[in-house]
Amino acid sequence: MATLDRRRTYRPHLYPRNFLDPGRHMLYHMAVGRREVLVQLDDELVERLDRLAHAQGTSRSELLRRGAAAVLDASEQLEADRVLQDAYRRVPQDPALVASARRLAAETAPEW
Repeated sequence: MATLDRRRTYRPHLYPRNFLDPGRHMLYHMAVGRREVLVQLDDELVERLDRLAHAQGTSRSELLRRGAAAVLDASEQLEADRVLQDAYRRVPQDPALVASARRLAAETAPEW
């Protein structure tokens, strides 16, 4: 029987095949509380999700969780970019620093 860690053993036949795949984060999700949310999707979208889930060996719910996380991450990245751009508008870069950075980049850039 395979060992998950020293405290527990697991029976592989009782878990989905992606249970221990670190890219799927299944162990994390099992320890974190979840809330069931009703989401209405059209039939075509459900069929596409099901095909992708089957191809990746995961569930529709896992795909939706990943999709929701990707949307939130993208939104946070956009906000961080906006904040950075606003900061540069308030305090522009020093032209001398920009010029020296360009010179250094030109001197150290690899020849492709």
